[in-house]
Amino acid sequence: MAQIVYNNVAFGYDGRLVCEGLSFEVNAGDYLCIVGDNGSGKSTLIKTLLSLKSISSGSITLGDGLTRKDIGYLPQQSEAQKDFPASVREVVLSGCVSGLGKRAFFGRLERLEAE
Repeated sequence: MAQIVYNNVAFGYDGRLVCEGLSFEVNAGDYLCIVGDNGSGKSTLIKTLLSLKSISSGSITLGDGLTRKDIGYLPQQSEAQKDFPASVREVVLSGCVSGLGKRAFFGRLERLEAE
């Protein structure tokens, strides 16, 4: 039995279709690879599967007891990250703040620990 079924699905942004007429099945044990150019709809396809983005037409069915909560998703970038004013290094260094005491700046030891 298919665990994921897309039946004649269409989706897009701002009234512009990115994809239409998409139909496929994913069965237990299958591997699915989604490949395409930037902006071709790969991330949007996953967002429709997770109901993070509405479809324009068609249907998406989950079977065999599968729920959207059973599907892991790690986006490339979230809305919050677009304006996040810190690098990974700065975030890691922030874990050393409690050890600074009255010092206002990170020292050599904190920078080495972050590395």
